[in-house]
Amino acid sequence: PAELIELIQTLNPTNNPGRLAVIVRMGADNLRERLPLLLRAVRDAGQKVTWVCDPMHGNTEVMNGYKTRRYENIRAEVEAFFDVHEQEGTIPGGIHLEMTGKDVTECTGGGSSVSGEDLGDRYDTYCDPRLNAEQSLELSFYIAQRLRQRRNAGRG
Repeated sequence: PAELIELIQTLNPTNNPGRLAVIVRMGADNLRERLPLLLRAVRDAGQKVTWVCDPMHGNTEVMNGYKTRRYENIRAEVEAFFDVHEQEGTIPGGIHLEMTGKDVTECTGGGSSVSGEDLGDRYDTYCDPRLNAEQSLELSFYIAQRLRQRRNAGRG
């Protein structure tokens, strides 16, 4: 946490709100364990940052020779991100996703039930695996539900 505070103070010496985003990509289990410590340290230091979750890069693996991500792990990290912010009374500021509106088979799981054996069917990415249209919508509806819950609970 001390290194993060030092970086924040160096990059935003006047502590301007909205100037600095801290992107966390740890995997769901690590996020639940480590993010609370970072949130508290930044809050206690009086620093103003926007917290962003990148559930894609902390959940990349190789399956059947393809670089992929499991939808369930991505969703679990997003869920952990919201849960930890709720527990700490802080604001989840954003989510970074890699997705396409196409019916690709680059990430497994979700409602589209893409399996490891399906990866080669429509693996079109030139770089990182993306959520397909159905997986993207499924995750977007989950995020919308969590935002509605926050709003209804009066937490912004």
